[in-house]
Amino acid sequence: MTLQLAQLVQLWGRPEGGPATAADLERELGPVCTDSRQLQPGAFFIPLRGERFDGHTFLNQASQLGAQAAVVASDWNGPLPEGLLHWQVEDTLWAYQQLATLHRRQLKAGVVAVTGSAGKTTTRELIRAALEPLGDVQATVSNNNNDIGVPLTLMGAHQGHAAVVLEMGMRGLGEIERLSRCAEPQVAVITNIGTAHIGRLGSREAIATAKCEITAALSPQGVIVIPAGDPLLEEALSRCWNGRTLRVALEGDGDAGLHESDCPAADLTGVYEPQQGLLNLEGLRFSCPLEGRHNARNLMLALAVASELGVPLADLQGLEVSVPGGRNRRLSIGTLNLLDETYNASPEAVFAALDLLAQQPGRRFAVLGTMLELGASSIELHQAVVSRAVQLGLDGLVTVASGEEAAAMQRAAEPLNRFALVESPELAAEALNQWLQPGDTLLLKASRGVALERLIPLLKQP
Repeated sequence: MTLQLAQLVQLWGRPEGGPATAADLERELGPVCTDSRQLQPGAFFIPLRGERFDGHTFLNQASQLGAQAAVVASDWNGPLPEGLLHWQVEDTLWAYQQLATLHRRQLKAGVVAVTGSAGKTTTRELIRAALEPLGDVQATVSNNNNDIGVPLTLMGAHQGHAAVVLEMGMRGLGEIERLSRCAEPQVAVITNIGTAHIGRLGSREAIATAKCEITAALSPQGVIVIPAGDPLLEEALSRCWNGRTLRVALEGDGDAGLHESDCPAADLTGVYEPQQGLLNLEGLRFSCPLEGRHNARNLMLALAVASELGVPLADLQGLEVSVPGGRNRRLSIGTLNLLDETYNASPEAVFAALDLLAQQPGRRFAVLGTMLELGASSIELHQAVVSRAVQLGLDGLVTVASGEEAAAMQRAAEPLNRFALVESPELAAEALNQWLQPGDTLLLKASRGVALERLIPLLKQP
């Protein structure tokens, strides 16, 4: 991304540190850079701050490497390179996001924002794939879904991109609002309202409020796409959004308690055929690129977004998608079928993964690890996921946990014939290698901090 000096003068006034006459206003600055190690001559340097670093300490280095200009926090008391064009701002991160917004307004691409308690990354990738018929799509990669990652993704977009898909995460109130104001999306998606981060926000009601912040700068002519049947989401959305809402559902959601009679009806309803891996919608049959009813619902969200942005649904019947590792990945160890869901876990995501496991033929086993940031609800929710495993009739369960969560999971697992409680992924292998037989299916699911993927190399071919 490059900038004209005139644009920055409109944002922050005249710069300090050098001449900025009327004749200079057409001068180009950029690309924008936050890492002095990657700085190119002529760059516009943004010194960001974190818990363990302060980019201001690299101002001299940036200047020596050829930075033309920078923003500087008004409370920075250190030296400034002589002759470096700079603006003093209250917060350099906010300035970074302002530049991303400036760039976004110059793009012709449709901008889609995605959030939710579970399934954000999967839905982001389904939307990215569904928009590819329009042309090149810029999308969030890895975990760049925060205050730094969203503007980084936006500023990586160019006029050749047909669409931009931004994942937005949060750990507290106000974060998604900032990201929405940075991105100014045309389409917003909320995948669900669950219990992830309930330890920080205190209730599902507060989580719904936080997720609905995605509408803060949603275009008044835009649309928000949500799953039908969640009264918490509907109530939170009604307080902040008066524009168009598009609701999707799968036939039978009401049987699972997902559709409340006092909620508006779905605008799009699909029929999921799990054995065939098909979704029937609007008279068309779509191959589901990812397994599970929850992913069929995520596909519905993606198809709705694509249709809104002008992609004919008939062009998406053979949609293909790849998701980052540790999500919806099938592996084989000899004849053992492994469902690798090791990347992360919230209660809702564990329930969905267990339901997918229950659909598999033969004997079914699971390793469930600790779920983090659940606060006062942690004991109850850890017990609930093990109770679901018991209800589904699993043939064996290993839990990787400690403390009160471990005790709660052990109590819930009492009806199981095969159960082991361990404190590390490596120890889980001991029980599994005794239990597993050819043709069995094993699910691995835990929060990122458990690093459950360490178990995989220790599994023996049954």
